[in-house]
Amino acid sequence: MPASLAREGAAMRAALVADLLSIAHHTIVTTADARSRHGLPHGVEVVTLPAGDRAREAALDRAIDSVDAVWLIAPETDRCLERLADRVTRRRKTLLGSDADAIARASDKAALGRRLAALGISHPETLRLARHVELARAAPKSGYPIVVKPARGAGSSGISLVRHAGEWPRAIRLARQESGRGGVLLQEYIPGTAASVSLIADGRHAQALSVNEQIVAASPPFAYRGGRTPFDHELAPRAVAVALGACRAVPGLRGFVGVDVVLTESDVVVIEINPRLTTAYLGIRAAADDNIAALAMDACAGRLTAVPRLRRSIQFSSSGRIVSCEPRRERGAA
Repeated sequence: MPASLAREGAAMRAALVADLLSIAHHTIVTTADARSRHGLPHGVEVVTLPAGDRAREAALDRAIDSVDAVWLIAPETDRCLERLADRVTRRRKTLLGSDADAIARASDKAALGRRLAALGISHPETLRLARHVELARAAPKSGYPIVVKPARGAGSSGISLVRHAGEWPRAIRLARQESGRGGVLLQEYIPGTAASVSLIADGRHAQALSVNEQIVAASPPFAYRGGRTPFDHELAPRAVAVALGACRAVPGLRGFVGVDVVLTESDVVVIEINPRLTTAYLGIRAAADDNIAALAMDACAGRLTAVPRLRRSIQFSSSGRIVSCEPRRERGAA
């Protein structure tokens, strides 16, 4: 796993554990890698996963069996999140998140465009690259620049912007390293502002928590640096409506969900759906007085409650550090 994803995952885990502890009537068990320090508070049982696939899987199964419910923090890369969700379900434990089928549908970036098009939602032209020799004729009709990305991945890992023919080899190599068996996609580049919509969903319906600006370095390869929430952009209401529509394209989404979008001059284009906790959680929990983890758990149980008002404007880094925190000014306020 790339170091950047590991840092983001650790930051989300620490924030989630803190929010679950504050609910007060849960016993928290979490896993940790033997190669890294977990930095979790006292009162949390930490299961250290050993090296070696068989020993690791056995320890993971024992951890799952010891609890009533499981909240996964994992990437879609090489079907990791999907396989873990299926594992939890097969062991007959409550899954506090999207089921494996919904994860599979949301994570299939090659097919997502067709699902969205059926609902009239804009999505970049996307092509699957079968072989390196097909580059010349497989490239999107839009021409350069072209986004090269893993067919299944998380965050900005393995994603590059190709501006000319000389940049193909490195971009393809990075995407293949990250994709595992998932393959590589070529995608039309959509200029605009990178953003996301964070939602909570109950398997059929969803409610938007916040629109968030994404701070992304585009010079190859892409790198996610953090974000700002809430993002009071003039297209924010449209982004919410489009994200809710995108969730309808993938039944079975539950708990915390993120929809990545690009805000152009006049439209909102959906890039992908993240059927899991995303880094935006770090900013939203700091912007709201409510416990976002509790709201997501209620949604998993079929109870969509009123979303909280975000009282603060937060800028956060991908590692979970709060860069700035200010009282929120409503758009148009004096």
